[in-house]
Amino acid sequence: MGNINFHRHYSRNTLARMVLLTIVGAALAFWKWDYINEIYFKDQLTQLGWIINGTIVALFLIGMLRIAISLLGYAREESAVLRFIRNQVKRPDEPLKGVSNGSLMAQRYRTLLQLHEGNTPINQNALASTLVASESTRSSLAKFINNILILTGVFGTIVSLSVALIGASDVLENAINASGMGMVIHGMSTALSTTITAIVCYVFFGYFYLRLNDAQTNLISGIEQVTTHYLMPRFQVQNDTVLYEFTGLIRSLQTLVVEMQNTQTAFKDTEEHIAQTLEHYRDKVDGLEEHMDTIIHYLRLGFRLREDDE
Repeated sequence: MGNINFHRHYSRNTLARMVLLTIVGAALAFWKWDYINEIYFKDQLTQLGWIINGTIVALFLIGMLRIAISLLGYAREESAVLRFIRNQVKRPDEPLKGVSNGSLMAQRYRTLLQLHEGNTPINQNALASTLVASESTRSSLAKFINNILILTGVFGTIVSLSVALIGASDVLENAINASGMGMVIHGMSTALSTTITAIVCYVFFGYFYLRLNDAQTNLISGIEQVTTHYLMPRFQVQNDTVLYEFTGLIRSLQTLVVEMQNTQTAFKDTEEHIAQTLEHYRDKVDGLEEHMDTIIHYLRLGFRLREDDE
């Protein structure tokens, strides 16, 4: 992990933060329930406010559920990346031990292995672009809700102001029409409530949507760094790598040639030593022949033999 800039539990920490902020928001809502009741529920002349605010809250909850599911998936992917890195350090022969087969890290490893076995050039940029494009589909719903959530508040404000204008027209037609004035107040109140709902939901949702994007970026970055540090040197054959290995081979051959020259020199010295030894023994043998002739001569004299007797 020293060379890899990867947040190990980013998604899990984001989920814990989401739960904590949800509890805090629920506590604030319970504390200020009287104020919320005054704005949203008390003395509502129509169901308009409930419908618009309900739609905003429903979109918000759907988006938050989708973000939570995505973060859970990214938390599992982060664990798979960490397990793969540990395997590379402790057991490089079993890189996928304990790693989920369906994880992105396992898929990347199998892809590189297949390309390597098929003698296919590996383009990491293409693999990274494919991964980014694939993962961007996970957050499409959350992105859509993030874009339209604030617009629903604007839509609610416009509709509520239209209701208020209808009430104002009734007031202008009949100055003593109390229902028209009530409709004006109701429309203004609904416009305020939908704006508040949209802004609060958008701020809360937007924060975790950004955290989701950061978790996605953190995961993809971790996979690409692992690919660069551990997988590419193992599977990719590049010109620089071949030249480096060829240079090492040449150096090894040079060392072998030097050793062979030293061996030949040693053999030559040994050959010279053997030749000198043979020359020495040849001189010894020649001297021995002379001594044998002398011994034979004295034996003949001792036994009074003639030179022609055998």
